Amino acid sequence: MAINLFGFVLSRYELNATETNHEYIHSLQQRELLWIFFYLFYGLEWLAKLFLYRSPQKAYLNLSFEREAYAHQSDLLYHESRRWYSWLSYLYKPNN
Repeated sequence: MAINLFGFVLSRYELNATETNHEYIHSLQQRELLWIFFYLFYGLEWLAKLFLYRSPQKAYLNLSFEREAYAHQSDLLYHESRRWYSWLSYLYKPNN
């Protein structure tokens, strides 16, 4: 478990390469939304998904930001080919 706050990753343990990449993807997302809009959108999307799925865990797993990060966390070179606002492609496709 880790959290990325304004590009700084906080974790109770040392992250492996996959986990580090997951958090790096979040850093890219935060930068392109100027940090504050990332957190605003993240919170609003989580509330909407919580209402939709009625489960905090399902809401979290269906966030567009998380879906992009989980989908590409094993691709350690993803940041080289990632397009800006790639998380938008995960916004409307349900994951369940």
